Amino acid sequence: MIWVDWLMEFAALMKAYAFYYPLMMAWLWMSGAVIYYRRHERGLVRDPDNPPTLADPPPVSIIIPCYNEGDTCRESIEAAVRQRYPHFEVIAINDGSSDDTGRVLDELATLHPVLRVVHLEQNQGKSMALRMAAMLSPHDYLVCIDADGILDPHATTWLMRHLAGSPRVGAVSGNPRVRNRSTLLGRIQVGEFSAIVGMLKRTQRIWGRLFTVSGAVSAYRKSALQRVGYWSLDMVTEDIDMSWKLQLDKWDVRFEPNALCWLLTPETLRGLWTQRLRWAQGGAEVLMRHYALAKYWKSRRMWPVYMEYFASVLWSYVMATIALLWVLGKFIMIPDPLYVDSLLFSWCATLLGITCLTQFAVSLAIDSRYEKGIGRFYYWLVWYPVVYWILNVASTLVGYPRAYRRMHRGKGGRARWKSPDRGLRPS
Repeated sequence: MIWVDWLMEFAALMKAYAFYYPLMMAWLWMSGAVIYYRRHERGLVRDPDNPPTLADPPPVSIIIPCYNEGDTCRESIEAAVRQRYPHFEVIAINDGSSDDTGRVLDELATLHPVLRVVHLEQNQGKSMALRMAAMLSPHDYLVCIDADGILDPHATTWLMRHLAGSPRVGAVSGNPRVRNRSTLLGRIQVGEFSAIVGMLKRTQRIWGRLFTVSGAVSAYRKSALQRVGYWSLDMVTEDIDMSWKLQLDKWDVRFEPNALCWLLTPETLRGLWTQRLRWAQGGAEVLMRHYALAKYWKSRRMWPVYMEYFASVLWSYVMATIALLWVLGKFIMIPDPLYVDSLLFSWCATLLGITCLTQFAVSLAIDSRYEKGIGRFYYWLVWYPVVYWILNVASTLVGYPRAYRRMHRGKGGRARWKSPDRGLRPS
């Protein structure tokens, strides 16, 4: 019967996609990361005490938006004011915090002349805080970090070598590193930021476009921000949105792995779920908003990023469908072509596991120049597919419909942040 043949083809395609997509992307990311390393990193000696020399370093404003960060902003501010850069100021925005963030910032301002503090009476959201600081800054170059981020002393210099070196560069993404590692989730994220985040950014730079600059550490040319209307106030992930706005406006966006910033990450399942759901929803919102521009030939350099994201969303729905069929098969009779005997796919799971471990090994080898001893986290990465693949599939299933409702049914409005989960503090 025709419908039986169709079901058999459909089931075969689903299983093939579920297996070959992560396998293909892992090798693509590894290849791209190695090419990027050979082109941009191998010959560049990283010496913490000897960063690149800028002929005429322009003044920079380091912007730190804060909302209920009384426990973390002190470390962030003190690291920012210790930047080994000739001309800079630090602007901290207290976005209507309900804790002692304002008091801590005012106290720090009396100790550090380069620090300016701005208090917003009500919580306006991270995008508005960034907008206010950018407009208050007298400089054309901005370095933006989160209030839990600890900047490497030379991070500003590394970021500015791109902005000062080329007028086409509108933004530069730094290299966020995880500093809280007291739990299994924290240790897995150490490897994730290297094996997934860092590797993906390197590969996307080979493609020519980044999906996002890191909201935790990034630098911008203010004139480029003005052209695209600064940060959107209604987007859940302002960093992804800004990355797309700049690149669709023909600005170059780069990745600088030497610009290190140490941040705190969620170490509870609830906090991690909230973070990943926001990322999934925010990515979907950005693609829905900018699809009208991204589809034209003049925006063709964004197509690989767009297609990779669409493929990842499709993979999440395919995996969810396979899991649902597996569960249903335990309780009811379903057609044989759709019956899923196991979620492990025998030899497929073995090959995927070997590929994942190879990917982690390549990424940790590349990133070992930026963080000594990172190889000891290799063991913990074996848990990554178990924890994060399930989490990413679930967050995509929930986040995409949420994004659709916000973008197409008028339920958007101002995107305001809540008190973040910064995990357990490092000892």
